[in-house]
Amino acid sequence: MRLSLVVPALVALAPAGALAVDYMSAEAAAKLLFAEADRFEARDWRLDAAQAQALAAQGLKPRSGPWRLRLAYRGSELLGVVVVDDVLGKFELISYAVGVGMDGLVRGVEILAYRESHGHEVRMPAWRKQFVGKTVGAPLKLGEDIANISGATLSCGHVTEGVKRVVAVVDQARRSGALH
Repeated sequence: MRLSLVVPALVALAPAGALAVDYMSAEAAAKLLFAEADRFEARDWRLDAAQAQALAAQGLKPRSGPWRLRLAYRGSELLGVVVVDDVLGKFELISYAVGVGMDGLVRGVEILAYRESHGHEVRMPAWRKQFVGKTVGAPLKLGEDIANISGATLSCGHVTEGVKRVVAVVDQARRSGALH
């Protein structure tokens, strides 16, 4: 049997999880989002009950576990924070990183790992660029200020909701004095 026929057949029979691709590490994403940083400091931070309620009041699903923050510094100046999170695509998790400056503006979104068979278009730079400059006050709503991608609706929607949650969590951390 010809190899050119065997390989596509094996790919077609592979389970969806076999299509998982890790694109970059959290550390690589942090360096990309804050290229001017000369060091990163990892810190765990947990929402208190009032902060979790504030997120829930915004329609966001707060997490009870700790958030892993990567603080980006240039010398002694804190430039911002990178938060890595996961959201559900259709069946599998999408891992992504969001960089938020100390001014509260989103610096960028990077897809770290994509495990679905469809919807990988959320990795397109033009789609991810829509988040740049957004703040906690931005609607961050799919179909309004964030465009949908046909065939990737669930991935687009869930990543958008995730970015909105991360921006709100960083805002809570900033206002609580946890970022210094």
